[in-house]
Amino acid sequence: MLRHSKSPLLSLPGAVPAEGPDEGVAAHYGDPFREQRALADGSGFVDLSHRGVVTVSGPERLSWLHLLLTQHVSELPPHQAAQALILSPHGHVEHFLYLVDDGETTWAHVEPGTQEALIAYLESMKFFYRVEVADRTDAYAVVHLPAGSIAEAPADAVVRETPHGRDLFLPRTALPDFAAAHGPAAGTLAYEALRVEARRPRLGLETDHRTIPHELGLIGEAVHLQKGCYRGQETVARVHNLGKPPRRLVFLHLDGSEVTLPAHGAPVRLASDGPEGRQLGFVTTSARHHELGPIALALVKRNVPVDAPLLVGEGTAAAQEVVVEP
Repeated sequence: MLRHSKSPLLSLPGAVPAEGPDEGVAAHYGDPFREQRALADGSGFVDLSHRGVVTVSGPERLSWLHLLLTQHVSELPPHQAAQALILSPHGHVEHFLYLVDDGETTWAHVEPGTQEALIAYLESMKFFYRVEVADRTDAYAVVHLPAGSIAEAPADAVVRETPHGRDLFLPRTALPDFAAAHGPAAGTLAYEALRVEARRPRLGLETDHRTIPHELGLIGEAVHLQKGCYRGQETVARVHNLGKPPRRLVFLHLDGSEVTLPAHGAPVRLASDGPEGRQLGFVTTSARHHELGPIALALVKRNVPVDAPLLVGEGTAAAQEVVVEP
């Protein structure tokens, strides 16, 4: 069962609570498009304090994590961001970790409510390694500063810097003061719209129980092909060397005349087959973008022609852009 901590920033003026996986923080603060534009311009911040925070400390932390994760982290330099997965024995995506090491401790933020299962797995794999795994969700909040932001991170924050901006692991008690100093706040609707625009997959939305990393374009970004063994590696190597994944992630431009956005799981079909045609995929995330209009990510069968017009849900027209090559 997911655990959602209610953010104190829901008391900010105009805050409207998010639902679904982002429950516990604000969906928006009165104007999602204004918030999107602010983030795109490098101003403001996003409250992601509902996300799980896990730390691994001890002198063998990086060599130990290297054995478990899909990413090469045994020599991860301090303050360098990394992404990594934990796979099932059959190579299906189970966890997505957003990592940084501060020189003494490895920090990761993960999807809300998944930290308990992640920690249980990590604890089961400790054996005789000198490592300590801890759930720091109650003590630390994640906040996001967009790319281009000139805001200074507080001295007591751990910073994870990426091309998309900086993720800060901030003491949870400091969240209200941080918001007062670094506003305006932007909600998850704005953050998610920019994530979809950037074609960045998210665990639990772009993934299901069958997802393998190749389908989402995560080879290289979150999966290192030249490292030692880890759980699920056989599937990764086999698909990379001998075949193609059964599905592929696509970016969709949706018909802007529709009032409602397609929900997660809405079927995707060929436009030529009509709304009663065979389902060839499903919408994973949809959003309203401040410049592009309604957009979405979807998983479709690999053999869907890349130039084929599509229908989403009850008949919304969609044009696709390739994210993962067929």
